[in-house]
Amino acid sequence: MTSTLPPPIPDFRTPLSVAPMIDWTDRHFRFFLRLITRRSRLYTEMITSAALKYGDKARHLDFDGAEHPIALQLGGSDPKELAEAARMGADWGYDEINLNVGCPSDRVQSGRFGACLMAEPEVVARCVEAMARAVPLSVTVKHRLAIDEMDEEETVFRFVSIVREAGCQRFIVHARKAWLKGLSPKENRDIPPLRYELVHALKDRFPDLDLSLNGGIRSLDEAAAHLPHLDGVMIGRLAYEDPWSFAEADRRFFGAADAPESRAAVVQAMLPYIERRMGEGVPLKAITRHMLTLFKGQSGGRAWRRYLSEVAHRPGAGPEVVEAALRMTEPSSLAA
Repeated sequence: MTSTLPPPIPDFRTPLSVAPMIDWTDRHFRFFLRLITRRSRLYTEMITSAALKYGDKARHLDFDGAEHPIALQLGGSDPKELAEAARMGADWGYDEINLNVGCPSDRVQSGRFGACLMAEPEVVARCVEAMARAVPLSVTVKHRLAIDEMDEEETVFRFVSIVREAGCQRFIVHARKAWLKGLSPKENRDIPPLRYELVHALKDRFPDLDLSLNGGIRSLDEAAAHLPHLDGVMIGRLAYEDPWSFAEADRRFFGAADAPESRAAVVQAMLPYIERRMGEGVPLKAITRHMLTLFKGQSGGRAWRRYLSEVAHRPGAGPEVVEAALRMTEPSSLAA
């Protein structure tokens, strides 16, 4: 887990974090985003406890030291298996272990984890208790308000109350119900109405808990508006649709003076990482796909995206492709 960046900053407050997103928040995206915000907490994609028990642990768990503070998100419903997975995460150097109780896909339903566990808070409590006994880290839960026909207010208050008794002190609430019957995972991110007021009410009921809100936040201004009422905000899609929007995050949410010099500086800092990972057999396109929207709205931004999309997948493509794409953004690349 070597890094080309300065040592991680030991500040684990969580007023702002980036949501775990399947097929997106892999180690390459996290390293890239860490060049833009050093303090926002990052999360892995959801990794099932079974995958860690039976699969390639290094492939699932490896990360660069620059990614701190970083949380490992787990999926599962077997307390013993989750405790083993949490222990692996702690041994690997993660800063937090998070349990997914929000994913609505068919795959997680068939495996009895994710959002379907909103109907079984006692199971979640047993899982949290087992993980908390296994590791010295904070064990947290990311969840929905309810599922299907369940009443949102009644469900989420009961869920948090029961899981809190098992020792969980930090909850990240996706402020939507999940419809497991009738909506796709994509539709579940947009169609069920947002109920921010219920998350605020949770904080009023449980002021001792660390509560973060997730869902539908599309700007840092929107995130900041919730912080007088809550402990944190988690942002998802904005981070990959417009990663440069996080350039002001450290100053606004953490009171830090450091900020990336420019988009071009971020690209330049990515080049040694790209070279190192390609030396390990990682194809260029696996990394550059996360960088496509860096110049969103800037002169040359379309050329940057088009060139990387068309050339990065070709045999023999290397860091020189990224440098060529960067030249297409000038003079915008010289500005912050």
